Parts: sequence; structure tokens; C-alpha cells
Amino acid sequence: MTRTTTLAALRESAQRADIELASVQQEITLLNRRADVDTARADATTAALRERLEQAAIAAARHEDELHTLRAQSLLDTEDRAVLRMLLRTARKQSQGPDRVYVVFHHGALHSVHATSDAAEDAAERDGAIPGGWTASPTADRPTTEAPWRIQRFPLGA
Repeated sequence: MTRTTTLAALRESAQRADIELASVQQEITLLNRRADVDTARADATTAALRERLEQAAIAAARHEDELHTLRAQSLLDTEDRAVLRMLLRTARKQSQGPDRVYVVFHHGALHSVHATSDAAEDAAERDGAIPGGWTASPTADRPTTEAPWRIQRFPLGA
């Protein structure tokens, strides 16, 4: 009887081992299925992330181009502002008008009035003054009426 009991105990132990083996195999199968599902999810997530990374790289390149364009535009705007300031200064100077006039005298009598010294010289030369033959201001030993041609500067608004 001992052998029979031992044999029965061994058979029962073998059945439990077979049941446990089947349970472990089912668990392995279930874990393999879960691993396959997780792998598929990971692959899908990886593909989606790669797509988003590619889109982000394209967007970054586009933004870099836009930044380059905006920097160039900013430089142009800076140059434009400098030119506009220069034009504004010029316009203000021109709108202020002259601060002096040049009067041409012929033998002491008023001949003409001009905005520039060159214009006064040209007018005197057109009417007979010899270039370099007239004086810009009277000398102490000659009266102003004796100088054939003379140019005198007069300030305006003083």
C-alpha cells in the first residue's frame, strides 16, 4: 500500500504540475499578447512622434526663413528711417529760408539782391563786372561809392 499511496501522490503531484504548467502557459500566452499589443502601441506612438518631429522640423525651417526675412526687413526699415531723418532735416533747413542775403552795389548804388554769394558774383559779371575786379567789402582808404562793384552780406531777421 505504500507504493500505491506513493504512486497516487506522485500522480496527483504530476496532475497539479500539469495544471500549474497549463496555467503558466496561459499566463505566458496572455503576457505575449499584451506584449504584442504594447509593441503595436509603441510602434504607432513612435511613428506618430516621428511624424510630429518631421512637421516641427519643417515648421522650424519655415520660421527660420521668416526670421531671416524679418531681420532683412528690419535692416531696411532702419536704413529707411535714417534716410527719412536726413530728408526731414533737409526739408526743415529749406523751409526755414535763408538767414542772409548778398547785395550787389554798383558805384555805391543798389544793383541786385541774391541768396548766395556765387549768384551775386554771376549777376555782377553779367552786367559788366570784371571777374575779381570788385571788392567784397569797402576798404578804409576808398569810399564805397568809388568801388565799381561791391558785394555785401546782410543778415535777415536780425
